[in-house]
Amino acid sequence: MESGDDIPAPPRPVLFVSYSRTDLVHARPVIDLLEQAGFDAWWDGRLEGGENYLQTTENALETSDCVVVLWSATSVNSHWVRDEAQRGRERGCLVPLTIDGTMAPLGFRQFQLLDISGWDGSPESPEAARILVAVRAKAGAASPAPTPAPVPASAPRTPAPPASPAGGVALSRRTLMIGGAAAAGGAGLLGAWQFGLFGSPASAAISMVVLPFGNETGDPDKKYFSDGLSRELRAVLARNPRLKVAAPASSNAIEGEDDFAIGRKLGVSNILRGGVQRDTDRVRVSTELVAIEDGEVLWAKSFDSALKDVFAVQSEIAEAVAVELVAEIAGSAEAKQSLGAQSEIGGTQNVEAYEAFLRGMALYDLGAGGDSNRSGLAQFDAAIAADPDYAAAHAMRATMLLNLAVESSNAGETRRLFAEAITAAERAIALEKRLAQGHLALGFALNNGQLNRAAALPSYQIAERLGAGDGDLLRQVATFYSYGAEHQRAGQIIETALELDPLNARAFRSAGFVALLAHDYPKVITRMERALELNPTLASVYYAMAVARLMQGDAAGALALAGKERTPIFRLAATAVAAARLGDAAGSAKAFDQTLAEYGDAALYQLAQIKAQQGDKAAALALLGRAIAEGDPGLLWAPRDPLLDPLRGEPAFKDLLIRLGS
Repeated sequence: MESGDDIPAPPRPVLFVSYSRTDLVHARPVIDLLEQAGFDAWWDGRLEGGENYLQTTENALETSDCVVVLWSATSVNSHWVRDEAQRGRERGCLVPLTIDGTMAPLGFRQFQLLDISGWDGSPESPEAARILVAVRAKAGAASPAPTPAPVPASAPRTPAPPASPAGGVALSRRTLMIGGAAAAGGAGLLGAWQFGLFGSPASAAISMVVLPFGNETGDPDKKYFSDGLSRELRAVLARNPRLKVAAPASSNAIEGEDDFAIGRKLGVSNILRGGVQRDTDRVRVSTELVAIEDGEVLWAKSFDSALKDVFAVQSEIAEAVAVELVAEIAGSAEAKQSLGAQSEIGGTQNVEAYEAFLRGMALYDLGAGGDSNRSGLAQFDAAIAADPDYAAAHAMRATMLLNLAVESSNAGETRRLFAEAITAAERAIALEKRLAQGHLALGFALNNGQLNRAAALPSYQIAERLGAGDGDLLRQVATFYSYGAEHQRAGQIIETALELDPLNARAFRSAGFVALLAHDYPKVITRMERALELNPTLASVYYAMAVARLMQGDAAGALALAGKERTPIFRLAATAVAAARLGDAAGSAKAFDQTLAEYGDAALYQLAQIKAQQGDKAAALALLGRAIAEGDPGLLWAPRDPLLDPLRGEPAFKDLLIRLGS
């Protein structure tokens, strides 16, 4: 044996190859080239069955000598590829390649991008030589980042300041330490916000959007979890008085748009985006806060924790993002102080309850009605079974019961559902009086289920105050005010809702109905046309436009719009009143008879509208009397409904309004 045989061979440099799984056919030639050149290339194809992929991937990423990222049209939209590229950037060992000519995303363009889109995979080609030169240069320069000290599970978690990439370009504009500020003084600061110490969200200078987090699990059935986590973060951040948080509504206005285009359409300055990957008992969340104007990454971090610690992860993300943004204009002291309003309201620490709640919210957001609402109710029931003190689950149980009540055509069932909703809402409020959704649900049940506007008013007022940053909640509050004399107030609130949620078709539909009950008919048309641009399948929109055209003296136009209405009962009612205005008595009578035959007592209010427009005041008043006896929620329109204008001089109608509390 020669003396040299006792000298161990030097370790092979370890490379981490990051790519989108859909690009594997293009990634394999790169991996093969690197391994043939003497590198130890780690990629996710090396994961073996039974491994904890989150921990294994993290270890490989942290201990590699170089991170090779394959950018493509697919991978630039992958939160995990971005997260892995970011870690390579932070450690100064990033080698970016483009395999199809796609530019690197914003935040990674300061690095020279090697275009190998024309490479045929040959190891003798010039592209192969350039890959190896770039990798060899970086693999010798990298140094693994120090392992962070463990944080006790019970201690407030503080995000470490992001490391600087090679060249000294800081990842963030500033370094701020945040602790457990959100846990202290929450109720006091919430009150300070409500009474104007910090100013209202509508006047806040910092605008942002929380985009739906990507579902990186590979399992479409887990999408509820990533969507739900981003929704919960949005709700927490919206309570911060220094932030104006837009809601990225699902609509064709943003379909196919990149994150920056969505942010510009929403009119915000900052984007929070991320991705979620999880297995049975662990979760990994990657997040980054990006300024739209220049694409600068203000804050970024990935979290790998036990699933039971997802609540701490959520809290840490919300705290770090709020401090990063607020400190920019108000200083670090006020940034930390503003966190008090973000403290958890009505939540849970039970993972089983939380997951059931998120599944229920996914069904609620779907808005498909019928079986979807019943399935959503079952999920909220499951959340409550796992944690009986989960106030938010009780509030959403009430909300789902209300949806089912509105859908029901059985008077007895409707009354039962409204009564159950009141009980659930009251339970939610008893558990957490600061929960806006609980007050909103109670107000709706009292107003629509019992026609008790006076009893409902305090609930709506509280919901408005607590949910000042929630566009969808304000939309519903505005609708309530529009039914009565507060139509000017309704108009102000709906404008705030539109500002917070500018791509929400339902918000524009609500704005159209607010305008209709304010008798602003040109605005009805513009609002409803915008709603249709955002969602061409939206129901009841053409009905409102038909009534507006009718009030503008265009009965023929009203009839044409009525024919496009998707909701049959509204289509029939609008057709009947338009035909009556056109002098088509037979056509109006036919639509009336069809409404009566198909809906019976469930359409008492619509039948009264038709009779009022036909000129039969006595029949209209008789139908309204029956509607009161049946508790028909259509009567909420009566004080402001232009279709009932022919009745306004009648003593019986004035008495009816008094009975309604108007």
